[in-house]
Amino acid sequence: MASLNFLSLNVPTTNGMLSTTLFYLVLVICPLFLYRYLSPRTLLASHPSPSSLTDMAGVRVSKILVHPIKSCRGISVQHSRYTPEGLDHDRKWCIIEAYDNVVITAREFPKMVLITPEIVLDPTSPHSGVLSVSFPKESGCEPFSLPLAPTQAILDGWKRIEKIMMFDVAMDAYISEALPSPPSRSPSVILSSYFGRQVYLVYKGPQPRTCDPTPTHPNLEAKAVFQDCFPLMVLSAESTTRVEEELRGHVGSQGIDERWSSESLGIERFRPNIVFQGAGPFAEDSWQEIRIGSMPDAPVISMVSKCTRCLLPNVSPDTGEKDPAVPFKTLMKFRRVDPHNKMKACLGCNGVPSSAGEVRVGDCVAARGFM
Repeated sequence: MASLNFLSLNVPTTNGMLSTTLFYLVLVICPLFLYRYLSPRTLLASHPSPSSLTDMAGVRVSKILVHPIKSCRGISVQHSRYTPEGLDHDRKWCIIEAYDNVVITAREFPKMVLITPEIVLDPTSPHSGVLSVSFPKESGCEPFSLPLAPTQAILDGWKRIEKIMMFDVAMDAYISEALPSPPSRSPSVILSSYFGRQVYLVYKGPQPRTCDPTPTHPNLEAKAVFQDCFPLMVLSAESTTRVEEELRGHVGSQGIDERWSSESLGIERFRPNIVFQGAGPFAEDSWQEIRIGSMPDAPVISMVSKCTRCLLPNVSPDTGEKDPAVPFKTLMKFRRVDPHNKMKACLGCNGVPSSAGEVRVGDCVAARGFM
């Protein structure tokens, strides 16, 4: 059998030489083109300008939720600034065990969700306003107020803890103190009374906390504060509605109580930052990057991973009671959709802003989808 050696082709005519040259160009350039532009890694690592994202007609921001103290009640706001570390004032505080400095959450202490922060902005204040914190009346715990954005002078007066632990991540923090004219007890003492154990209320220290890379973003460079993993979590309202519909079909099985035949799943259970309306169920699963707002220079927010779900959404934000099955068991039935995390259910996506920006309820959304 004769072998074909492209390097030894002998083409005597001009047309033949042109054809051979074109053949070589196609042979070399096509694979390079396919690798450069169709490679998943290239698609996921690229950062188009905001103007290259596609506007999605009818898709709007319907809700913005800020959670100043990790695992405590969220606050619905009409607008918020954000940075690459997340929404302003979101998860800047957390509560830790006094004996080992480990962060506690509503996974272990469901009644944390009944602690209610309130943001009171004051542009004339050196610390931008106050964070007022209140408790259920039956707790007997008095409210207190904190500086919303503590100045360095304030922080210098607070005790610094060099190492607190959240999951397996070490961070620094300050033990927060109340504003002048404080209650008779410190915030940490009041919270200790609420939990029946000694705890500290702490504010994130200056040491940056680096986010882990993801399978789709192996070279991710992102920072966060006390969020579980990433700066932002986004979720479509229709996604929650679809979970609710699925839930109805399993009432009476696997410990799913009859009350779920009519009771609604509030989106607050899932603790998103930005909620969208008009995209359809699970639309965010296919978004690679989004831009929020009509400004052509609005920052790009990269969707770096799907948000895996634990038992925290089983805790009712209204009662502080943990359901034994809902919505976790329902999600496990039909939302194990992440090929990199096949044993975990997902709902919503984690986002990393490229720079500082602002989001408002009613803002339009542009996106670039996965190929």
